[in-house]
Amino acid sequence: MLSIALAVGCGALVGFALGLIGGGGSILATPLLLYVVGIEQTHIAIGTSALAVSVNAFGNFAAHARAGHVWWRCALVFAAIGTLGALLGSTFGKAMDGERLLFLFGIVMIVVGAFMLKPRKPSGAGPQELKKTDLKTCLITGAVALVAGGVSGFFGIGGGFLIVPGLILATGMPTINAVGSSLFAVGTFGLATALNYARSGLIDWPVTALFVAGAWPAAWRGPRQRNGCPVRRTCSPRYSPC
Repeated sequence: MLSIALAVGCGALVGFALGLIGGGGSILATPLLLYVVGIEQTHIAIGTSALAVSVNAFGNFAAHARAGHVWWRCALVFAAIGTLGALLGSTFGKAMDGERLLFLFGIVMIVVGAFMLKPRKPSGAGPQELKKTDLKTCLITGAVALVAGGVSGFFGIGGGFLIVPGLILATGMPTINAVGSSLFAVGTFGLATALNYARSGLIDWPVTALFVAGAWPAAWRGPRQRNGCPVRRTCSPRYSPC
């Protein structure tokens, strides 16, 4: 019973964080599965994490889409390009020794934490001042998507900590729209990684089910908590440059 409660509780934490900030929750999934839930093999924890995060991300994405936070063309293009990177990254990740992969994962978490502590400069740009679609914007978006997908697949994480700032950098969209749009890519990257790991039998299906069961109720709270309940529409999709 304790292991079931731990899996459900960890899933709730990941689901809430994903909905709130569009990233960060997924990077917690693998450590939680290894050190709290008790999965022993690193690759199984990564495969399980990827599938659970994918399902959680799509649940959060639905809530953001209903609130009008998603710039659809940006989300679709980013996910399509990044999925190629996720497939390549997960293939390399499976081939690497589990302990070495976990060590590199720890370094990534430290780097992400350091960037999160860095103060962010306020931006005065509004939707009317967003950049128009041009070749440079498309190239930046594609490059960021490929890198984010590769990192996501390699470590079995959603990659939202890369996708959200990447979308803001490439398109100039407001943060809330980047969060909502990123979740589609997080779900897609996770699904591609999970399918790759599932082919090698590296997913714990019962733990995945428990993780998802805990995450889905929390998934709907994340977007509401961000805006202050209830969820409201923010930026009209007609300003999307994608």
